[in-house]
Amino acid sequence: MSQQQQRNWFARHKVLTAAGALVAVIVIGAAVGGGGDSESPTAGAKQEQPAKQGGDTKAPEGKAPAPEKKAVTIDGDGDFEVGADAKPGLYRSTGNKDAGCYWERAKDASGELESTLANDNVTGTAYVEIKASDKLFKSSGCGTWEAVDPKAKGTPQTTLKGDGGMFKVGVDIAPGTYKSTGNKDAECYWERSKDASHGTDSILANDNVTGTAIVKVTAKDAYFKTSGCGDWVKAG
Repeated sequence: MSQQQQRNWFARHKVLTAAGALVAVIVIGAAVGGGGDSESPTAGAKQEQPAKQGGDTKAPEGKAPAPEKKAVTIDGDGDFEVGADAKPGLYRSTGNKDAGCYWERAKDASGELESTLANDNVTGTAYVEIKASDKLFKSSGCGTWEAVDPKAKGTPQTTLKGDGGMFKVGVDIAPGTYKSTGNKDAECYWERSKDASHGTDSILANDNVTGTAIVKVTAKDAYFKTSGCGDWVKAG
């Protein structure tokens, strides 16, 4: 008990009998003189600080990884208002068979022939650029359309299915000279294009081929399209 505590204790207990006072003195003396055999702490030694509670608590972990963004898609069947139902941009649909996929870009919803900006029947893969100025995008019997980053990279191939549809140059197909053989009755159609808008002004060159077809796909081309042809093999 410290001297301050002693003074406070006596201040609160002023009335004491002689015996009580004597006992109190003896008890206090024993408390002060007790433990004489124990070594006194080294002068100037720092006392250990009590361990902080919660020592087992794990350090805060880093921020959880941000959830992956879901790809922007358009259903393979339906009419979609551009801006409200379908965002402008580049889209790709794959796995289409027997020209069963039909798509159309339109300048209005009249359904008249004059409203059609571009359209196609697709076997294989299709790329379409929906522009902000388009009013409607129509799709029937197509695989789901998925938004594509125009700057995305890929692993260009040097052999192509003759009915594979549309290939992005530098991503799906490597530039070079390609050959297709065994084509009959002008059923092989190929096209080099500068974009995926499918307007007549986007076509760089095209042809319907019987027999052997040889086409040079340049690094400046954006897409190569093939339908009804024998498989294409890079020849140079």
